[in-house]
Amino acid sequence: MRNEQFGPGTFVHIVNRGAHKVDIVRTDADRWRFLKLLRYLNDANAPRNWERDISPTHVRNNFARPEHWGEAQPYVSILSHCLRDNHFHILLLEQLEGGISKFMQRVSRSMAANFNAKYKGSGALFQGPYRARVVDNDQHLQYLSVYINIKNAFEAYPGGFESALNNFNDAYAWAIRYPFSSTADFAGERKSSIIDHAICQSLFASPSDFRVAAEELMGSRLDITDEFRNLTIDE
Repeated sequence: MRNEQFGPGTFVHIVNRGAHKVDIVRTDADRWRFLKLLRYLNDANAPRNWERDISPTHVRNNFARPEHWGEAQPYVSILSHCLRDNHFHILLLEQLEGGISKFMQRVSRSMAANFNAKYKGSGALFQGPYRARVVDNDQHLQYLSVYINIKNAFEAYPGGFESALNNFNDAYAWAIRYPFSSTADFAGERKSSIIDHAICQSLFASPSDFRVAAEELMGSRLDITDEFRNLTIDE
């Protein structure tokens, strides 16, 4: 696992992929569990056996936190996320010293242990330590918010990325309905407890501004400057 220390207040784009590009999730149950990890493992005060305390009612109630856990102590703020079958993207702001490393370690270990137990596997689930890139200004954060929530969601659109680009309105509506990304939060259709909405709202004045940014970036087919291209992590 990575032990890189970013420091509180640092924004970081995280990507991890399955070993040999194999799937890291196979069913919707796996995908919903990933969302539970983002919500419940982002807490230094979450108990070791946290999953025993989480009922379907908690999940349906916007990933409600069990009251008996006491005050939450988040490792990070989550700005954006998108899960694909063989990889995921997360945009984070470190809150506690070493928080990103601790949070990602908890998420990755839990995913690997659950996957191997469920599918009778062994060994590493991921291709290696997560990949990370520091983001240093609001313009970069805006770009990555679109990149993660739109570009990656569009790749899962029926017919693929090019079909999504050629049918933007339908693809945008489809991406909002895709539950395993934060697209709906930026589009103003949901207020998930996973996301730090105050930071997200500081990046785009309104959901319509986010859509305009999405249209502009997708209209360019990601034909962007090297400055922005270097912010992303090749998949």
